[in-house]
Amino acid sequence: MTRARTTVAPGGQTNEPATAPRQQQGGGSLARATGSMAIATLVSRITGFLWKIMLAAAAGLTTVNDSFTVANTLPNIVFELLIGGVLASVVVPLLVRAQDDPDGGAAYTQRLLTVGMTLLAVGTVIAVALAPLFTRLYMDGSTGTANPALATAFAYLLLPEILFYGLFALLSAILNAKHIFGPTAWAPVMNNLVVMITIGVYWVVPGEISTNPVRMGDAKLLVLGIGVTLGIVVQSLMLIPALRRSGFKFRWNWGFDERLKEFGGLGLWILGYVAISQIGLIISTRVLTAGAAGGASIYSNAWLLFQLPYGVIGVSLLTAIMPRLSRAAADGNHRKLIGDLSYASRLSAVILVPISAILTVTGTSIGIVLFSWGRGSIAEATRLGDALAVSAFGLLPYALVMLQLRVFYAMKDARTPTLIMVVMTAVKIPLLYMCEALLSSEHVVIGVLMVNSLSYVVGAVLGQVWLWVRLGHLRTRRVVGVTLFSVFAGALGVGAGLGVAKVLGGVLPDSNAVRAFLSLIIEGLVAGVVSFGVLTALRVEELKPATAKITRLIRRR
Repeated sequence: MTRARTTVAPGGQTNEPATAPRQQQGGGSLARATGSMAIATLVSRITGFLWKIMLAAAAGLTTVNDSFTVANTLPNIVFELLIGGVLASVVVPLLVRAQDDPDGGAAYTQRLLTVGMTLLAVGTVIAVALAPLFTRLYMDGSTGTANPALATAFAYLLLPEILFYGLFALLSAILNAKHIFGPTAWAPVMNNLVVMITIGVYWVVPGEISTNPVRMGDAKLLVLGIGVTLGIVVQSLMLIPALRRSGFKFRWNWGFDERLKEFGGLGLWILGYVAISQIGLIISTRVLTAGAAGGASIYSNAWLLFQLPYGVIGVSLLTAIMPRLSRAAADGNHRKLIGDLSYASRLSAVILVPISAILTVTGTSIGIVLFSWGRGSIAEATRLGDALAVSAFGLLPYALVMLQLRVFYAMKDARTPTLIMVVMTAVKIPLLYMCEALLSSEHVVIGVLMVNSLSYVVGAVLGQVWLWVRLGHLRTRRVVGVTLFSVFAGALGVGAGLGVAKVLGGVLPDSNAVRAFLSLIIEGLVAGVVSFGVLTALRVEELKPATAKITRLIRRR
């Protein structure tokens, strides 16, 4: 559902009633909605990353952190396999269409909630029972650097998150279909604050987690596992007040709606997409845990750093644009659909490519500055930073793949993304095994992250070609032109940053932490100023919405 010149209030709700489904929303309005959510998303990403830094300082990038990282990934994996991919990509389009019902889609929404929560509750119980099987599947304990038993202990405490991930995703989809974005953007911040408090308690609790043998009653293990799960519970429950204010009232509705078949049909293809992607993740995790200790946690933290700019720009953009794409697809308005896709692609390019340049130049310094504290070591932090720098080129391709997926799903096409994922995984798997065979155990994680970025380059190209086949002219020339300008600007930024790094090599102090901090600030500023400065000099008009938003924020201060 889209509207003309919809403005977003500080709380994230639109200032217009949700009863104007066929009005069109312009590019400027999309930029405003994106900017509003970007603030909340930035705080969420920063606080989320802060607790990762705290955990690295409290537990180190070691086997304990690896075990927790793998176990904490399992609820997300099972949730995605059960229903998560469908919720994220299909429910909003279906809810938007249901708003044309006489009751505004209330009955249809209740049925979706009833079916979804029932499936998630049953799946959660089964997943907890199968925790040992999951950890053996995702971890390679043959080299002695991984500890599947400890990961299993964490998994028993963390897998109940599945139910609450589902509740959060369902309620978020309902709110987003109503163009209410603020609560869903701020709820993860509360989750992160709960986890930060948990890690603070973990740090002061005496003793260590026993790794051989693993004891389920260890105080530190219980604090970390239960506290992190509590954060997800708080995150999901925070959406209930916003949902009530929107006028929606939930009732268990076991009746059957014919459109649920559409939900199921789309869901089967998306389930295939998720399952295929998990094959790649399983192999990635096994390759990482077979390498040097800390590989899984280094990968996880580097991936979070990689996603930080995408989370601020890309996720906010996709959340704001998804109802527009859904309405354009429902109306058969391919011109509008192509226009939104082109605009979002160009906006992503002018922001994310220069940021990739900054990460390429400063990746190693970022790793040392953030992860060499407490029980972290310079060597582990350097591995993390190197992995980030080497994989930074994949930031824009990753964002484009996520955008293209939403376009396919808005057209009720879940088959094509699944086929694209098959190709991406087929490219990825042999390269992962090459990393394990050819690289030293310490460098495996660097290779895995680089392979990950390469797979998204493949996916972005395939997605663009497939959309061209489906929709015809995609204004590709304009998108490619803006992207090439952005790459040119980013390349100059990288060159300037590396040149400054060479000059500073013999000037900066010997202290690793101080040297890394000064390098991060100076080289990052040079790379960023040059990259965005070149785009400004080239008069790339897509940069204007972003600079205007930044200017408004500065003036408010």
